[in-house]
Amino acid sequence: MIKGQNVRGSVLDDETRCAHYHKEIDRIAIKFYCCQTYYPCHSCHEEDGCGSAKVWPKERFDEKAVLCGGCGHELTVQEYLDCQSKCPNCSTSFNPGCSLHKHFYFET
Repeated sequence: MIKGQNVRGSVLDDETRCAHYHKEIDRIAIKFYCCQTYYPCHSCHEEDGCGSAKVWPKERFDEKAVLCGGCGHELTVQEYLDCQSKCPNCSTSFNPGCSLHKHFYFET
């Protein structure tokens, strides 16, 4: 459990860093659309997930799907895409490089 949410995968700490992404600013988990389960990254889901990864469709971007590892705030997909790599609740910085991987999680 991280900030009250079950986060699966190779989690290393209580801010959602994992064996694959563990820099100071790597502090989000993504709820995978296919299994509605939080994982720190797509690699964690590949290793320990449901086996049928599906991305969030655009028409569901208003649903909570991103967990801030800093404070536990859940962001909708749209809030996350618009947040400029900073939690709107606690202002903790997220890794801006994650935007390079958004196609693993969200319809583009």
